[in-house]
Amino acid sequence: MPPPDQIGLVVKDMDAAMNFYSSTFGWGPFQIHEARLDGCIHRGKRGNCRLKIGIARQGPIDIELIQVLEGETPHTEFLREKGEGLQHLRFSVPDIKGMLADFAKQGIEPIFYYDTPKVTIAYLNSDKIGGVMIELMELR
Repeated sequence: MPPPDQIGLVVKDMDAAMNFYSSTFGWGPFQIHEARLDGCIHRGKRGNCRLKIGIARQGPIDIELIQVLEGETPHTEFLREKGEGLQHLRFSVPDIKGMLADFAKQGIEPIFYYDTPKVTIAYLNSDKIGGVMIELMELR
């Protein structure tokens, strides 16, 4: 695995979270955008979701704040079960299908999958790997 390149935090209120992390830790500025993921697969069901994303670069790591606006995702599950906080570590990989096959041999399956011509994203079930979700991303 390459080193992680992103820390993902699930938040209820993007503006409040940006203010907190900026004033407390000096993170920012955050670049805000909305992401619509049509056709994503979450726990075997195809659907759509819409996320408000805030990204701040901190050295080699992106800090990602995620506020779910619509749909069911690993982020909505996390918020319901644990509240706000650290939800995932992202790893950018050159061959996501190969990585997923390797993880499957260990019994670790994706619970969320999104594939477009430009990017493929998979969130892996973290029950066996310490409770922090692992996101794999392949850019093309």
